[in-house]
Amino acid sequence: MSLIKSISGIRGTIGGSVGDALTPLDIVKFTSAYATFIRRTTTKASNTIVVGRDARLSGKMVNDIVVSTLTGMGFDVVNLGLATTPTTEIAVVEENACGGIIITASHNPKQWNALKLLNEDGEFLNDAQGKEVLKIAETEDFTYAEVDDLGRELKNETYMRRHIDKVLALNLVDADAIRRANFTVAVDAVNSVGGIIIPELLERLGVKNIIKLYCDPTGNFGHTPEPIPQNLTDIANVMKQGKADVGFVVDPDVDRLAIIMENGEFFVEEYTLVSIADYVLSHTPGATVSNLSSSRALKDVTEAHGCKYTAAAVGEVNVVTEMKRTGAVIGGEGNGGVIYPEIHYGRDALVGVALFLTLLAKSGKKVSELKKTYPQYSIAKNKIELTPSIDVDAILEAMKEKYAHEKVTDIDGVKIDFDDSWVHLRKSNTEPIIRIYSEAGTMEKAEKLGNDIKGIIEDMAK
Repeated sequence: MSLIKSISGIRGTIGGSVGDALTPLDIVKFTSAYATFIRRTTTKASNTIVVGRDARLSGKMVNDIVVSTLTGMGFDVVNLGLATTPTTEIAVVEENACGGIIITASHNPKQWNALKLLNEDGEFLNDAQGKEVLKIAETEDFTYAEVDDLGRELKNETYMRRHIDKVLALNLVDADAIRRANFTVAVDAVNSVGGIIIPELLERLGVKNIIKLYCDPTGNFGHTPEPIPQNLTDIANVMKQGKADVGFVVDPDVDRLAIIMENGEFFVEEYTLVSIADYVLSHTPGATVSNLSSSRALKDVTEAHGCKYTAAAVGEVNVVTEMKRTGAVIGGEGNGGVIYPEIHYGRDALVGVALFLTLLAKSGKKVSELKKTYPQYSIAKNKIELTPSIDVDAILEAMKEKYAHEKVTDIDGVKIDFDDSWVHLRKSNTEPIIRIYSEAGTMEKAEKLGNDIKGIIEDMAK
């Protein structure tokens, strides 16, 4: 059993002992702490918190506890029922709410669930805010409402349709072009909430031919839910048979988008953001942002448009902060997370689908042909396990000094940019591990760079 407490919320496996898993008592405790934090800090007068959930098996149980706890704390709750993460983020703003809770463990397997915590702007709590919630939970410094002050629950299941309305209203989404292209689209929604919203979005974009895989929102995931190649063999096989022009895969809460090409090969998650940014920049030039572990291809594409790229520390909240600082027109993360401020500051697979289909329709190309128009890179992911006695911070500092003659960024671990490649070293927050991400023009070169750096670190650790 597992229970992980972090600044972004609480995540754990269902069942087991209090404090060792995500039990009903733990859910009450952390929801109460969040409600107390919101009560102390909100600038809103609405007294409302929005709650949405993905379709995983434990979702209704967790949802019922969260809603009851919030009303017990004196808050009114707008209960969206089944809703994506970006849908819930949008609803917080539309309802003028004090905050929101998304009940989802994202790409984790079905035994996991989590509470993701939003501020009054429909965005994730920052580091300081998250730590304050954890502190309140630790001290159990919360007080429940008197009987006359209990909150109310309002069920509102209209927001997924309203989310689609907002996507269709974007200036760069061209439903007429998509309709004329007469695409056949395959969708894998891992039997979660994406199985409801993605097909509806496609239909309203004018797509008449939809091949659905795992689109029944039962929570019995059809495969390991993280949208990476080893988990997506079924939709890849459909594509290899020439049955569709493009395949879309979303994770259980629909904030990540993976694309499968017409030949069954993977577009690669990194290139979800790269391709969409290229399209956006061709119409609305401006700054872009991704995190330090994302592909250099976004920087190349941005500079090709005469615009400025900036890297942020890993984590959606950090990317959003940097996007606001630079006034970025598009940004996101290399895991298929597209953040388009024109609609809201959150990763949104619906935006990704609509913009990518518009791009594909207007290009007149196959997806594989489109992929070849972008800078070609490959990312290798590695890690090195160290003994608890090793000073990880000292090793990272030593690596920074060793490569001081290269471009080094240290806002999140150490990233070393070489002329035609880079390597990013990050310390794990929970174990004595250094994560090593490396990128180069081919996977062979990326893996060699990562292994070389790993060897240097191992020598230092001795």
